[in-house]
Amino acid sequence: MLRPVRRIVTGHDDKGKSIVIHDGPSPHTLENPTQQGRGLTDLWRTDGTPADNNGDGDAADRQVTLAPPSLGSVFRYFQIRPAAWDAAITAEERAQRDAENFATMGATGAHDQASAQPGMHKTDTVDYIILLSGKVSLILDDDEVEMEPMDVVVQRGTNHAWVNHGEEPAVLAGILIDAEPV
Repeated sequence: MLRPVRRIVTGHDDKGKSIVIHDGPSPHTLENPTQQGRGLTDLWRTDGTPADNNGDGDAADRQVTLAPPSLGSVFRYFQIRPAAWDAAITAEERAQRDAENFATMGATGAHDQASAQPGMHKTDTVDYIILLSGKVSLILDDDEVEMEPMDVVVQRGTNHAWVNHGEEPAVLAGILIDAEPV
């Protein structure tokens, strides 16, 4: 199960005073019930820069996709399940599951299915990723970097994947910003 994430979103009343317009768990999640401990929770999206702070709508109220809108951004939490939880499935089953997960996120083209590393992918974004809890490694084409909570990755359109070496789901925060392709 995904950890619920409380969102407190501010806005303006009709007199221009600051108010809270949303306060509660974000309902914008993408989770496969057969893969407990893995999924995304979108918190906010923008459709351009500068962002539009008018209105009181929920900017994350749309299909959860891997990449942000063109010229926009997405702010989310995501969870990586422990690799040990998948020890009983074959490499072929894992590859099929990852392909289905990327398709569900509208990101079939981002998935590097030729990579020997499950979950390897690349998006046309700059990503600010913060490990909040757990043990995870950033996997690159020719490198692996172990991370500790509060470590930050600035991921610049590179091929990458995540592996959780711990015993419980790792929780990360990510801000993905649309970027020119590398």
